[in-house]
Amino acid sequence: MNGAINFTYGFSHGVEWGWPIAVYLLLAGISGGALIVALMIRFYKKQHEDTPLLKAASLVSFATIAFGMVFLVGDLEKPLYFWKILINYNFSSVMSIGVLAISIYIPLTLVMCFYVFEKEISAILAKKAQLLGYFEMVMMLLKKIRPFIEVFSVIFAVVICAYTGFLISVLVRFPILNTAILPALFVVSGLSAGTASASMVASYFFKEDTHSGDLKTLHTIEWPIMAVEIMLIAMLFVSLLVGNEFQQTTTAAFSSGVYATLFWVGVMGVGFGLPLVLNFALGKHVAHSHTAFYLSGIASVLGVLCLRMFIIYAGQTFGV
Repeated sequence: MNGAINFTYGFSHGVEWGWPIAVYLLLAGISGGALIVALMIRFYKKQHEDTPLLKAASLVSFATIAFGMVFLVGDLEKPLYFWKILINYNFSSVMSIGVLAISIYIPLTLVMCFYVFEKEISAILAKKAQLLGYFEMVMMLLKKIRPFIEVFSVIFAVVICAYTGFLISVLVRFPILNTAILPALFVVSGLSAGTASASMVASYFFKEDTHSGDLKTLHTIEWPIMAVEIMLIAMLFVSLLVGNEFQQTTTAAFSSGVYATLFWVGVMGVGFGLPLVLNFALGKHVAHSHTAFYLSGIASVLGVLCLRMFIIYAGQTFGV
C-alpha cells in the first residue's frame, strides 16, 4: 500500500497489524454474522413482522461495523488520509475490493435499521413535520425494494466476513496467515460471535424470551457452527504440520509461549469449553438459566476475539 494508507502505526507498534486490527476483524465478523443469521431465519420461517431478533441483529450489524471502522482508520499511519482509499480503487487489490464492499455494506445495514425501527424514528421526528415528511417519503420508496435489500444485505454480510480472511491470507511471508482456510474460518467464527451478540441484545434490550422460537433456533445452530469452527482450526494446524520445514516450525505457536496460552485458554477454554460446560455439563437447571445464556454468549464473543488476536499476532510473529 502507498505511504498514506499504511497499517504500521497509530495504535500498533510491535507488529504491523496489532490489536486494533484484531478488534476490527472481530467487530466486522459480529456485524456480518448477526445479520446473516437473523435474515436467514426470517427467510426460512417466512416472517413478515420485524422480530426482536431482527431488530437486535440490524442494530448490532450497523453499530459494530461503524465502530469497527474507527479501529481500522485509527490504525492507519495517517488516519486523516483514509479518504484516499475511497477514491483510488485498484481492483487487483484485496484491500480495495474490501473497501468497496464496506462502502456498500454500511449503507445496507443503515437501511435495515430504518426498516425495523421505522416507528421509533417516526416518533422521534413527530415534532418536526418537515423531517418526518422526508423520512416517510424515503421509507415509502425503500419499502418497495425491501426484499432486494435483505438479499443483498446477506450477500454483502458474507463478503464482509470472508474478505477480512482474504485480506490477511495474501501475506505470503506468514504461513499461519497465508492459507485458504482463513476466509472460511472468519465466516464461521463471525457467525458464532454474531449469533451470540444478536441473541444477547435481543434478550436484554428487546425483551425477547430466551426460550422463544427464534432464540431456540439460534441455540440449535450454534453448536454445529462451533463444530465447524473447531474443524477449520484443526485443518489450519494440520496444514502447517504437514507443510514444508518452515511451516512446521510455526506450529510452535500452538504449543509454547504466550500465543499458545492465548489459544488454549482464550480460544479453546473460554470460547469453546465454557459454553459447552454451561450448556451440557451442569444440568438443565443451569443450562436453561439466564446466567448461562449470557455467560455463554460473552464467552463465545471473547473466544472469537482471542482467535483473531492469536491469528494476527502469532501469524505475524512466525514469518519468513
